Amino acid sequence: MDRSGDIIVSERLVLPNSELLWRYSASGGPGGQHANTSNTRAEVTFDITESAVLDEAQRQRLVDQFGRRVSVSADDTRSQYRNRQLAAQRLAARLRGALQVEAERRPTKPGRGARERRLREKRHQSERKAHRQVPRDE
Repeated sequence: MDRSGDIIVSERLVLPNSELLWRYSASGGPGGQHANTSNTRAEVTFDITESAVLDEAQRQRLVDQFGRRVSVSADDTRSQYRNRQLAAQRLAARLRGALQVEAERRPTKPGRGARERRLREKRHQSERKAHRQVPRDE
């Protein structure tokens, strides 16, 4: 998150603060009276379908994975500011992971060394099991 409140997802994608909906509420857990009286829990919601910064491919990929909106919350610390930073980091990480396009796997044949190791291991396992048997008298 930069100083303006924008969330940096990647070097080519920055979510402007104007497209983010922030909500704050009381956080449970440690903190005593401070936690009971302060709205330290931070929740950020990003509307994927209404965003102007996403291209059509990005939008479709995110909608397929999350639906129309994606929300992340943080109530790890007693500080609203720190929880806000954590929520922004988590949102960026979720979006970054969803937008990551994995390379298509091209099937390959095992190499000569791999085949030899497999056969050597099979022979070794066979010998190991053969030694377990009680010799038969003929």
